[in-house]
Amino acid sequence: MLRFLSVVVIFTSSLILLKKEYTREYHNNGKLKSEGWVKGESKEDFWKFYHSNGEIKEKGHYKHDSRVGYWYFYDTNGKAAMEGHYKGGKMAMWWLFYDENGKINHKCQLQKGVKNGYCLKYKDEKLTSAEKYAHGKKIKEWYDFRSFKQENKLSDLK
Repeated sequence: MLRFLSVVVIFTSSLILLKKEYTREYHNNGKLKSEGWVKGESKEDFWKFYHSNGEIKEKGHYKHDSRVGYWYFYDTNGKAAMEGHYKGGKMAMWWLFYDENGKINHKCQLQKGVKNGYCLKYKDEKLTSAEKYAHGKKIKEWYDFRSFKQENKLSDLK
């Protein structure tokens, strides 16, 4: 009987540690700072973070306290600042970066949080140049589509 009780206690305490709870944290001014799911000590699933003025700051998913999937970031006025993928807690794949008017300024391929691949630059929603990076260092820049196409495969932009 004692052995059975100790197994029940261990099993019950394990379930308590794995229980998922919705939590909120507040700025000193009383406005919401963050909200999301916690499992044990780890952030899980969908989370939102807020600037101290109450505007949304960022939102996305966690898995085992690490950012995963697609995330959105906003400036203090609530306008889009950037968005993109996380893999293993690091920025990865294509990311979009916005100017102060909410238009795409540039988009870049990232790997483990650094530019690795192509960056396409825009002005007033028109492509102005393309850059190629390897492990955060710029290799080359093109200012016209024809020369870019001669030296690169368009399939690399996927």
